[in-house]
Amino acid sequence: MRLILTQPKLQAFDSQYNLDAIETLVLKLKGQYRPDDILLLPEHFTDNSDIQVYSKFLHHLPAITGCTIVGGSHHRNIDGKQMNAGTIIQPDGKEVGTYTKLRPYFHELKHITPGSSLGEFTINGKKLLVLICADFWYSDMILRATKLPDIILVPSLSVSRKPTADYSRTLWRHLAITRAYEFGVYIGISDWSEDSSLPKYRTCGVGGFADPTRIEPEKIFTPISNDGIAVVDLDFNALEQFRNDRKIRGFYWK
Repeated sequence: MRLILTQPKLQAFDSQYNLDAIETLVLKLKGQYRPDDILLLPEHFTDNSDIQVYSKFLHHLPAITGCTIVGGSHHRNIDGKQMNAGTIIQPDGKEVGTYTKLRPYFHELKHITPGSSLGEFTINGKKLLVLICADFWYSDMILRATKLPDIILVPSLSVSRKPTADYSRTLWRHLAITRAYEFGVYIGISDWSEDSSLPKYRTCGVGGFADPTRIEPEKIFTPISNDGIAVVDLDFNALEQFRNDRKIRGFYWK
């Protein structure tokens, strides 16, 4: 199984621009996708006005990739409440399910209701937990899972008031490494690129992959390159060996 992470240049309130940017990235790997790949999109890449735009795009991507799509997120109406939610689409175009943002962040607090659906799924025989952006910063979100995930996926829209992206990137990198090591999981983050456009604050391009099985310090977290797309091979035998080693030393979950 492989994980495909994305970090496109996006623009706030311009759905068509963003859909084109994401599709351009996805097409860079056309013909190279495998049926058991998982493609992760960033948070909130379409405007709130039409859920059909978001849904139609997600159902279009499997035709290009032939793999599972974890569709970032979109602000939508669920049971009469506006929530930040995303959908997972199988290679055959069928929906696996929906996940929601349980703890809205910053300006979302004014118009988004906390979600109710923790993103627990089994894909290709592996347990996934999808945490939308700020939810990843709360360890109790992971502890809510009924089973320890093998992979944590984080669709993000990084926001910073700092003059550069360095502060946020450092925080996200250290958080991802900590979560990966503590829980013994692979972690993939897809984000808006640093040169994306927001009306007030900056985006930081914090996307990348955390691998607790690596012992080289510089390889425990690998950021997404300037290409905007990354392909990561997932070695679950190595992950199981890592977990067993920690169990033997009494330093892991029972």
